[in-house]
Amino acid sequence: MNDPNETSSLLAGRPPSSANSASSDTIIRQRHASAGRNRARGEEFEAMDVLSDRYQSSDYDVIENQLHTEDEQLLAKQKIPKFIWQLEMKRWFVMLLIGMTTGGYPAGVDICIDVLAGSKYSLVASYFAHKVDDISILIPFFLWMGIDVVFVFLAAMLVVYGEPVAAGSGIPQIKCYLNGVLVPHVVRFKTLLCKVIGIIFAVSGGLAVGKEGPMIHAGSVVAAGVSQGKSTTFRRDLKIFRDFRTDHEKRDFVSGGAAAGVAAAFGAPIGGVLFSLEEGASFWNQSLTWRIFFASMTCSFTLNVLLSYYNGNPWSLSSPGLINFGEFTGIDYHGYEILLFLLMGVIGGLLGALFNAINYKITVFRMKYVYRGSMCVMEVIVIAILTVSLSFLSIYLGKDCQPVTQYVENPLQLFCGDGEYSASASLFFSTPEESVKTLFHAREGSISFLTLLPFCVIYFLLATLTYGLSIPSGLFIPCLLAGAAWGRLFGMFLHYLSPTPEVFSACGLYALIGAAAQLGGVIRMTISLTVILMEATHNITYGLPLMLVLITAKWVGDIFNHGLYDIHIELHSVPLLHWGPPPVSSHIKARLVIRDWSCDGW
Repeated sequence: MNDPNETSSLLAGRPPSSANSASSDTIIRQRHASAGRNRARGEEFEAMDVLSDRYQSSDYDVIENQLHTEDEQLLAKQKIPKFIWQLEMKRWFVMLLIGMTTGGYPAGVDICIDVLAGSKYSLVASYFAHKVDDISILIPFFLWMGIDVVFVFLAAMLVVYGEPVAAGSGIPQIKCYLNGVLVPHVVRFKTLLCKVIGIIFAVSGGLAVGKEGPMIHAGSVVAAGVSQGKSTTFRRDLKIFRDFRTDHEKRDFVSGGAAAGVAAAFGAPIGGVLFSLEEGASFWNQSLTWRIFFASMTCSFTLNVLLSYYNGNPWSLSSPGLINFGEFTGIDYHGYEILLFLLMGVIGGLLGALFNAINYKITVFRMKYVYRGSMCVMEVIVIAILTVSLSFLSIYLGKDCQPVTQYVENPLQLFCGDGEYSASASLFFSTPEESVKTLFHAREGSISFLTLLPFCVIYFLLATLTYGLSIPSGLFIPCLLAGAAWGRLFGMFLHYLSPTPEVFSACGLYALIGAAAQLGGVIRMTISLTVILMEATHNITYGLPLMLVLITAKWVGDIFNHGLYDIHIELHSVPLLHWGPPPVSSHIKARLVIRDWSCDGW
């Protein structure tokens, strides 16, 4: 029997511990050797020859046997309508609990990040305000680095020595679970604890990660635990909801938890339902749609109330999600700009494919060489030091001084005059969510080309390095930020070429389109991502360009490789059953994709 921790480590984005490292290397060698044999025969198989026998499947079918038949006959003689009604009411009640719980812990995550990151930036900024001459400027630099190293060290320790499956966004794992693949520990309370605490330290540590993706995984864990009425981690059984202790019932609740996680992250309950349908659930029905939507709305409302109280505006209900893109009012676009948006979709598809290709190479390297626990922790620390160093150099060398505006968080004056701030610091010296908002709403001309271009390149590369580390990390915000950077550059270039400013829309709109194109080019989502971004921006006017851009980015990216979630699933040899067979595969015979098994010892 294979070690469950080994399986968890593989799907979490790193190979098993040193005791099992040889097995990991063998898997990779077998993968490449098998691919070479297939090419030699002229046969192209995508992932079919590298499926792992480590994983088992869930039983999503209703067991039809003699006991089940007798039980149904007994219910038929009793008050079966009342039983069915009570069972349905229980399902709705469990969805209510899932929505309320999934709306509660993200508020705690957001508040903790706000306190930790805010305190860090305020402390370092106070040193930057007085230590900008000669060698003394290294004092805030090392202070900044030291705080970030401590934070990311704690995040890495929780994952490496706590629960390896808590690494990454968790979306590939949940996608596999909803597809019917049992991933060990993926919906355990211990995983939730490591995920939630780890993402607080990872984001506060300044890495190129977001807190939104892990909320989807955490919501799924909450749904799995609440719906079963028991905890494997604590070995406690509350003896409630026993009717739902089957694989297919648990699956439906996990779908609701994933949707609620999207609603909590982006304030997009409709987008959450569509995300669960498009990216996660392989089984669906009409009644499930209503229950999942109910859980998503409950989650968004709960989070809204809690954050409104924290922000000092009780019952204002102005914070439906963890991320707030700000109001896109008065920013219109012209019909002829749709062609430019399509071009941006092509660019997003190309850059997304490049992002995935680079991250694929890095992940293979990690699986082969960075497998011990201490090595994984050290890698996280090295990336944190690299991130701080590049950010500091960009701020120090950047001479782009701009007047302070309301959208600038933690403005650093540095070498600028009174009432001015460093534009480079507004991008590098803040959380990724605040940097995205800055690129969306900064006034025209407030960020120069020479400031934005280095940030775009540096953050793109940092995001490719960071995803796959042994820490909880979201992919949405890093992609949105990288895309918003080159999207704003695209808009600035158009304004430079135009004879009058009215010819093209504001650069903030191009930043939004670029963000959508980059994210779509990496994860290859269309319908759900369109609705999520529409709900997050509170502007339905952008629906058509967002849809066209996301579809274009997906089509272009699919020419070169798969979405990043699917790439990581294939890298770890998970037997995911896709919606349909690969193209031009009707000629493949069963004998080509099965191997001989020996029954000796049975």
